[in-house]
Amino acid sequence: MNVLLVYPRNPDTFWSFQHVLGFVAKKSALPPLGLLTVAAMLPGHWSLRLVDLNVRALADADLRWADYVFLSGMIVHRQSAHEVAARSAALGKPVVAGGPLFTTGHREFPEIPHFVLGEAEGVIERLARDMEAGAVQPEYRSQGWPDVRTTPVPRWDLVRTRDYVTMAVQFSRGCPFDCEFCDIVVMNGRVPRTKEPAQVIRELEVLRQHGWSDMVFIVDDNFIGNRKRTKALLREMVEWRARAAPKMGFLTEASVNLADDPELCELMVQAGFKKVFLGIETPSAESLEECRKQQNRKRDLADAVNTIQRAGMEVMGGFIVGFDSDPQDIFRRQFEFIQKTGVVTAMVGLLSALPETALYKRLAREGRIIAESCGDNTGAAINFVTRLDREFLLSGYRELMRRLYEPANYYRRIRTFLATYEPRGPTSRLSLADVKAFLRSLWVLGLRSAGRRQYWALLWTTLIGRPRKFRAAMELWILGHHFRRVASRI
Repeated sequence: MNVLLVYPRNPDTFWSFQHVLGFVAKKSALPPLGLLTVAAMLPGHWSLRLVDLNVRALADADLRWADYVFLSGMIVHRQSAHEVAARSAALGKPVVAGGPLFTTGHREFPEIPHFVLGEAEGVIERLARDMEAGAVQPEYRSQGWPDVRTTPVPRWDLVRTRDYVTMAVQFSRGCPFDCEFCDIVVMNGRVPRTKEPAQVIRELEVLRQHGWSDMVFIVDDNFIGNRKRTKALLREMVEWRARAAPKMGFLTEASVNLADDPELCELMVQAGFKKVFLGIETPSAESLEECRKQQNRKRDLADAVNTIQRAGMEVMGGFIVGFDSDPQDIFRRQFEFIQKTGVVTAMVGLLSALPETALYKRLAREGRIIAESCGDNTGAAINFVTRLDREFLLSGYRELMRRLYEPANYYRRIRTFLATYEPRGPTSRLSLADVKAFLRSLWVLGLRSAGRRQYWALLWTTLIGRPRKFRAAMELWILGHHFRRVASRI
């Protein structure tokens, strides 16, 4: 059986990092971990090819070779997925589609004959048998939540790791919280399911043996959803570092209550974690209550950010405007909070009702849904009738993003972060790509950019006054080039 696995093209979004990939001579930020994992579940005697459209074009010869096309993606990949499905159909190649885009939105793809809805473990064997028998069913859906301890090591041999900025590994699925707007509990449940620590170490060791020595994204939506098991993994990671001396560092996503656990923060730092993305959402207590973000309520969110950054990890933050409870001054409050805390990478998005979420269902009951979500957190699109004036929200959002990423404010935020941040833990290697990125920044940001004065001021003051923090500052000023481009076109 010849199976072609295709990952759609990333649009230009906040997380695509499209405008800085050239700085590090890479083609995409992240590999298609889901497809690589599914590939590892397929029969070993099958012939597999993987085409990531962010790395190379899909040729008709690829499609002609295939017996089946496996297609995956997220909501933001909707348009590209339609294009791949159309090309496959034109050449008579049946598509089997799975992943977040199709799990909650498969009805938007009448041109696709087969779907795997939900997680692949538990159904992939039946799908493979049906493919060999020529009797593939329209839908396959796993019953219950699969045991991720059965998930195999991804097929890294199907991609060139050097094409990507960051590698990806998964430890857990599911989140114990129940935020109204989030679709994680819809797709993965509220009880975190974790791999065994030795299983994750095995995946990391495979990457190390492939020669990977840069950053690895632990892609869990809440890495600390089960803190006891997370600590067990981290202790194994610390031991693995001492034994195998890997050069890679880590980043992940977590909930704000990470700041409540000094032992957990310390273990993450000693294991090599450099960054953590937090869903901060809003400084408005009423809006936090509205969206059921209980883990963020009755706490000093600014202090939580500072605690984690003092521990040795950069905090990246997710923020949302457009809640029914948002006050008229929400844009000012968001701006002041982000500037004060030094959350340099601040992804602010307008609230979107994602399919099958509690928010979507509530707004549907209220007759307020007017469109489907585009899946782009910074797309300046609202798919429901808002309480605040719609034009007020759109114009306020655009202005907020422009202010956050204009050079003066952005570089000021980097300085605030550097004043709090204490780099600790294993030192990540300085690669040739890092050196090239720095040299390119001298030209693009130091000579051509509108923020060149702020660039040179930060470069020299950091190099002279905070040399241990220079690398963190360099990465942030390069990322700022991408964020400004994204903010300018909102």
